[in-house]
Amino acid sequence: MNRALRTAATGMFAQQMNVDLISNNIANVNTTGFKKSRPEFQDLMYQTIKTGGTNQDGTTNEVTEIQIGNGVVPVATLKNFRQGDVQPTNNPLDVSIQGEGFYQIRRTDGTIAYTRDGSFKISAEGQLVDAQGYVVEPGVVFSPNTNQITISRDGTIEAMESGQTAAVRLGQLELAKFVNPAGLHSIGNNLFIETSASGNPIIGAAGSEGFGELMQGSLESSNVDVVEEMVNMIVAQRAYEINSKTIKTVEEMLAMANNLKQG
Repeated sequence: MNRALRTAATGMFAQQMNVDLISNNIANVNTTGFKKSRPEFQDLMYQTIKTGGTNQDGTTNEVTEIQIGNGVVPVATLKNFRQGDVQPTNNPLDVSIQGEGFYQIRRTDGTIAYTRDGSFKISAEGQLVDAQGYVVEPGVVFSPNTNQITISRDGTIEAMESGQTAAVRLGQLELAKFVNPAGLHSIGNNLFIETSASGNPIIGAAGSEGFGELMQGSLESSNVDVVEEMVNMIVAQRAYEINSKTIKTVEEMLAMANNLKQG
């Protein structure tokens, strides 16, 4: 009886975590460059009541055994890096990635983070920065007289200044990719950092082999499918409900046994 209670409790905890992830996916349905998460579960170790094999008298060979499981445990949350829809914005500093790759963002402590969010800005110092004010690597500095910015598909940045007739090349955006992007660690603000699971970043130019191309004047939307998430939520809710009914059933059985003892 106690085993059944513990097993049902692990199921309820697992489904609660499942709903937490689904709610976060839905909450970020309009977040630029957001990648949805999904949980992974594994069954807990089993208790063997009777083993298979030759029985005690040695005359027969039992081909099955009796095992009772002890529930479920969450083992991972995986990011789905499927490409999101590309939405035009007509803002010259909005740049989406079509294909593999991440922008490199230098944080205030000097470490590099990675993002798919290409909604860039120009800081008071003329640097190209993200929405949080972190510098985009490799650094690009614009003149106060810049009135036209062009970012090509390979990341080349050119600017036209007032009074000039030819554009000036200021630099080139580089992308990073990982052998296992699902191993990246989310730190919020649309940023990821590398881990031992993701491997070291591979740096290259946009449009080169294995890297996506850049598209100026557009942003990548979240890859969350609201209908799919709603269906997943209904399944998780029903699983949670069934596990709670298991606990109620075990409690009723314990009450019956207790009444028999008293009688």
